[in-house]
Amino acid sequence: MFTPPAAYTLVATDLDGTLLRSDDSVSPRSRAALARAASAGARHLIVTGRPVPGIRALLPDLGYDGLAVCGQGAQVYDAGSARMLSSVPLDRGLADTALGKIEAEVGQVFAAVDQDGPDGRTLIEPGYRMPHPSLPAQRAGRRQELWAAPVIKVLIRHPELTDDELAAAARGAVGDLASVTMAGPGTVELAPYGVDKGTGIALAAGLLDRDLAGAVAFGDMPNDLPMFRRSGHRVAMGNAHAELKAEADEITLSNGDDGVAVVLERLFD
Repeated sequence: MFTPPAAYTLVATDLDGTLLRSDDSVSPRSRAALARAASAGARHLIVTGRPVPGIRALLPDLGYDGLAVCGQGAQVYDAGSARMLSSVPLDRGLADTALGKIEAEVGQVFAAVDQDGPDGRTLIEPGYRMPHPSLPAQRAGRRQELWAAPVIKVLIRHPELTDDELAAAARGAVGDLASVTMAGPGTVELAPYGVDKGTGIALAAGLLDRDLAGAVAFGDMPNDLPMFRRSGHRVAMGNAHAELKAEADEITLSNGDDGVAVVLERLFD
């Protein structure tokens, strides 16, 4: 049975499908609930699959100037000083080999990459469709152009397989060449092996001098499982994937119904 700590000192939130509404905004109720948690001494920590360039436009709406774990744990970014504190690139040779092994199992996939660095671009090869149209991307003429600069992760899509089927096949094919996760609808990703939201939140919590036993974590997709497994209290959104709900301590309302705020209002009442 879960026994809550005397005080929560860290609030870790995913963004897409969790804190953000469908239009990429944060509701006034959620902002107020986060402010209430902050007034009680808890630090808010963004933990997202998006790379750093994909979150900077969102930060003013949140008034956010703390640390952010980005790129499935590959990046830790200090929003206040606009400085990258840590970044783990994915070896491009291994990534190319991993894609070849996946295609040997399931046929052609379409790929994109998130480049390393605070100004890295998202490049997409012909045939790849961005699952989130608000995120900027640039087209590459062919796959080899994806490897022109260091990358932190690879995104893949299959014309017929479901996300669950593609993720399972990719894990079986790549072994220890990369970590495979499902981050959202149409978003199966390859990250550096051993790097995930769990390693990212552990690094950020150490920098913030926070014990993860006192962390309440919110998420919606399987890529949030490593973060859940390190956090004291785990909250799945009402719209969450079944894998995440199975490991949650509680299930709240959907992101569109202010599920994060509902829980924070109770915990910091």
